[in-house]
Amino acid sequence: MAEVEWRGSDKLKAQLKKMPSVVHDAIWDATFDVVEKAEGYAVKELQSSVKYGNGELARSIKYEVVDSDGKIVGRVWSDDPVALFRELGTGRVGEESQKDLPDGFTPVYRQTPWFIPADDVDTDLSELYGMPKIEIDGHTFYRTSGQPARQFLTPAVKQASREAPEMIKQSVEAALHNKLGGS
Repeated sequence: MAEVEWRGSDKLKAQLKKMPSVVHDAIWDATFDVVEKAEGYAVKELQSSVKYGNGELARSIKYEVVDSDGKIVGRVWSDDPVALFRELGTGRVGEESQKDLPDGFTPVYRQTPWFIPADDVDTDLSELYGMPKIEIDGHTFYRTSGQPARQFLTPAVKQASREAPEMIKQSVEAALHNKLGGS
């Protein structure tokens, strides 16, 4: 009878034991790359489309990666209220404008026009947005029914999400090669 000797089984078992944490860490790292990419796309969109701005909105974009019940989740957001108004639009104009909304999300928009004191803004909103000027009791106001949605975050997240599977795949393959079987 022939004897078969299997060498390296201990090393294989040790590598298999390490594999879940190696894969987890690789996905974690790749998720940071994905949210950073989404942030970059959002900043690029803002920088190319904001005519009169100081970069404050672009600097307000934040991201994080968390482990939520065993699932790695990347989040990208802005806590600047202007981001929400820009993303969804305002008033009737915003409600009627084209935008990409998640299923089950239905924002409520103001249906009546409102006035913005001209003294409270640095630029001419008539020139910039076409808002008519109105004088009331010696004070000048801009009248508006809102602004259209000018999404920057949603398209950025969608673009990065399309690239995510390949980024994660490359990260996992590299980690498996480098930490479990690479030279």
